[in-house]
Amino acid sequence: MIRRANIVTTIISVTVAACRLASAQQPVTTTLTVDLTNQVEYQGDIYDPAKFARNANTTPSLGNGTGILNFGVATILADIVAVNGQPAKGLFAARDRWIAAYPVPVPGQAIADVRRGRIREFTFEILQPDGTAVGSIMGMGLAEGDPPPGQPSTEKANWAITGGTGAFLGARGQVGGTGASGRAASMAEDPANRRVNGGSPNRYLVHIIPMTVPQIVTTASGPAVFHADFSPVTATKPASPGEVLIAMVNGLGPTHPGVDPGQPFPTYPANPLQSVISPVEVKVNGQSTVAINPIGWPTLVDTYRVDFRVPEGVVAGTASVRLSAAWITGPAVQFAVQ
Repeated sequence: MIRRANIVTTIISVTVAACRLASAQQPVTTTLTVDLTNQVEYQGDIYDPAKFARNANTTPSLGNGTGILNFGVATILADIVAVNGQPAKGLFAARDRWIAAYPVPVPGQAIADVRRGRIREFTFEILQPDGTAVGSIMGMGLAEGDPPPGQPSTEKANWAITGGTGAFLGARGQVGGTGASGRAASMAEDPANRRVNGGSPNRYLVHIIPMTVPQIVTTASGPAVFHADFSPVTATKPASPGEVLIAMVNGLGPTHPGVDPGQPFPTYPANPLQSVISPVEVKVNGQSTVAINPIGWPTLVDTYRVDFRVPEGVVAGTASVRLSAAWITGPAVQFAVQ
């Protein structure tokens, strides 16, 4: 547990200038594997708004079996259940318009130099398992057909990430996936019963380039990793296996209760501690260890405190530590272990 008396800003003399990275790290692409369940495609097969979302039972689309005609629309809804194999919650929502584009079309399809089924707008809104909002990833593009350039042939979507919110603020990238759209249903079906009536599982590969990545601050004397008394971990004062260390970190994203972007975290105890909303993971020599109470560092901007325990069995010498936040992993730094 964090000793709250140690949070005040006078306990460590690292200046704001020294809290900045010695050299900026260029964010690299991170792949988020997003697993969905109960995916249903509500096809625009009726045109009387009074009949929308009225039928509580499973209601097949009027176009099911023959397909919706070109220029038709659909709304797709699904539950997010995991990200990179870790439990999560959330909503996948998308809006499609059929274009049925092919180099050799049949009547009713569109002629084009590529194979694409639909135009899609999409949003992944991701929550932690306890319901804490992490952030959203959104964008648009063309669905079905050929994979994005340079991606495996199993990926059928070709969507650009145009932005994000929360932990994914300013993100860019692209999305691939199977191209599946879920169980086809009529717009007459009540989506309140989607989990009861059931849908399809699905998986998307979100290749995201974040605006920032989590990384331990580099000071004039090396990585900002400290003992419990805030003395630096150094070759002459190394860490011990089982010891809880303190890391000063940039790039962990939004906190709760929250501050405006670019503003310092408020002082403690006059204000509550600011807890990081994203799932935070710490690995020492590739071994996961618990991230203890990741919080915003009072009076500093985009600077956080993360305590972690050095795993038992770490051999003497130099160990590496790296953090991830919202499943986005930062670079490793080295610290001394006795």
